[in-house]
Amino acid sequence: MSDTFSALILTQDNAGKTIAEVRQLTNDDLPEGDVMVAVDYSSLNYKDGLAITGKGKIVRTWPMVPGIDLAGTVLESDSTDYVAGDQVVLTGWSVGEKYWGGYSQRQRVQSKWLVPLPDGLDSQRAMAIGTAGFTAMLCVMTLEDAGITPDKGTVLVTGASGGVGSVAVAILAKLGYTVAAVSGRPEGEAYLRQLGAAEFISREEMAQPPRPLERQRWAGAIDTVGSTLLARVLAETQYGGCVAACGLAGGADLPTTVLPFILRNVSLRGVDSVMCPVAWRKKAWGRLVQDLPADRLGEIGHIISLEELPELADEIIAGRVRGRVIVDVNR
Repeated sequence: MSDTFSALILTQDNAGKTIAEVRQLTNDDLPEGDVMVAVDYSSLNYKDGLAITGKGKIVRTWPMVPGIDLAGTVLESDSTDYVAGDQVVLTGWSVGEKYWGGYSQRQRVQSKWLVPLPDGLDSQRAMAIGTAGFTAMLCVMTLEDAGITPDKGTVLVTGASGGVGSVAVAILAKLGYTVAAVSGRPEGEAYLRQLGAAEFISREEMAQPPRPLERQRWAGAIDTVGSTLLARVLAETQYGGCVAACGLAGGADLPTTVLPFILRNVSLRGVDSVMCPVAWRKKAWGRLVQDLPADRLGEIGHIISLEELPELADEIIAGRVRGRVIVDVNR
């Protein structure tokens, strides 16, 4: 094992500007933890883009190795739960924000943050899924828990060209749901229909401020956008429907009324992937092996190196990245 390895390091200059650069580290540079992982792949999420560009208050300590996901092989372990050679995946737990994350060829982490890589997945495919796909699966499970079955009607997915949305469309279609996809990119319609969307709706249409109640259109929805678009989704959700909300790409506000909730029995359920309990994580990863078609991941993801991250971070914040970006930290 080499004495040094590469990692993307974030620092701040005197003016508070975030600086991202690939540096060489040693094991002694790594934070405390009871498991050291040889990282194979990470991924680029919207939150990672905010951290790398400094356009969001994501990073809490400096210097920081960003990357909220990682997958790889245990090198060393002081935990009874893992031994050297185990394949593992990590998402959430404030890794890449408060604790050093996945944009490193090695990382030392807490064993309680890890999940064994499920049978049927390798580390590259796991990161093609990543936090975005994991969150999408949690959203689908939330709709199922609310009783939204394929026979109830169409399920809407907002931000459908993004990481969460792409995986959500593919899973829902595989499970037999009729899916309507909302995207701000008309050129992405063919892509979304390949993933299984039966209907394509422009973001401009859905972003129009709604009346308190609109025509009932959706049995359920997965929303990654928030703000006025989520308000319209709620106003258009049919009686007894459910909306799983997991993002705020359009804003953290929610300009709506109580009418969808008290007149149509609509439920709005929040979905958090960061502090999700381990038992629920294991269930979601098992469902991803079963319910996300393997042939769709090639359409959803593409691979970049550590050196390419700063450029792609700007792109993902600008909404110009389609699907999932996989980071090969050894490339």
